Amino acid sequence: MTTPTRHHSARLAGADASAAHDVHAPAYQAFLLLRTVFTIAPIVFGLDKFFNVLTDWPHYLAPFVNSVAPGSAENAMMIVGVIEIIAGLVVALRPQIGGYVVAAWLAGIILNLLLIPGFYDVALRDFGLFVAALALARLASVYGPRRAADELTQA
Repeated sequence: MTTPTRHHSARLAGADASAAHDVHAPAYQAFLLLRTVFTIAPIVFGLDKFFNVLTDWPHYLAPFVNSVAPGSAENAMMIVGVIEIIAGLVVALRPQIGGYVVAAWLAGIILNLLLIPGFYDVALRDFGLFVAALALARLASVYGPRRAADELTQA
């Protein structure tokens, strides 16, 4: 049995190089949706950590974090906001990396929420987002900007 090449493996996965950016392909549409959401949402939520318009963000911080983090819960959430903005920008520019960055960040959020009684439903919702961020990273390996550049140089 022969070992499939990278191009052959991509075709087996339904990502033929000629259709890699076909806007009608469901997998490419899923990639665009996930990339858009995981770019905009972290940036919006990150900015809101400074303004608390959407919610009172320090309310979502596990109590022990306030005692170990320097400054107040508000200061900690501002740091969180900066990290979320950076994560959104990484998704926009390098979704193959950004998907994993957002997934790791969501894993941390989930752990934090599991330490706060009464937030298990939010942790479960964030687990769904965690899985979606992993899906984005996987789809980006086929449809992301680096993949598109590789296809152009191989053509």
